[in-house]
Amino acid sequence: MSEPPLPRPPAARLPLEWIAASLKRERTRAGLSLSELAKRAGIAKSTLSQLEAASGNPNVETLWALAVALGVPCSTLVEPPAPSLRVIRAGEGPAVASGKADYVATLLSASPPGARRDIYRLCAEPGAARVSEPHIPGTVEHLIVASGRVKAGPAGEETELGPGDYLTCRGDVPHSYEALLPGTTFVLVMEHT
Repeated sequence: MSEPPLPRPPAARLPLEWIAASLKRERTRAGLSLSELAKRAGIAKSTLSQLEAASGNPNVETLWALAVALGVPCSTLVEPPAPSLRVIRAGEGPAVASGKADYVATLLSASPPGARRDIYRLCAEPGAARVSEPHIPGTVEHLIVASGRVKAGPAGEETELGPGDYLTCRGDVPHSYEALLPGTTFVLVMEHT
């Protein structure tokens, strides 16, 4: 006697709002009309319109066809949206201290795929300068002082900066940062090409 088939688990409910927002975003980025995207994906315009209105019941084949027509991975259409707001409070975040100076770097934002930049909040105290070896070729650094005073820049070109001052310089040559006042903080954006 054969065993009865196992009950099929209920189909997972697709996050229609995520799909709708992703489709609209990617279609807009590609500069396509509803009609043109539907044509390229080989689906009815009404189907696409329903999906962008967060209604309908898309299957994997439809989503795959749309992803191919948009030139994006299928996961782009179904993954949760990135938060619209991200806050890292002072004193939070992954921090790494220097072994040679009273200097702490906190990563605020790693470079996401497609973008080539990292953002750090730096806290430094007077004493030894933080000397940095050259980063990868093409690196440019952008520094904005929040509090205190800092002497920064490429070796031999260091300049003194105060609150609100902005500096940009090559990061692919030896350079340094030196706090001149207690409680010096600044934001550093490392741009990689």
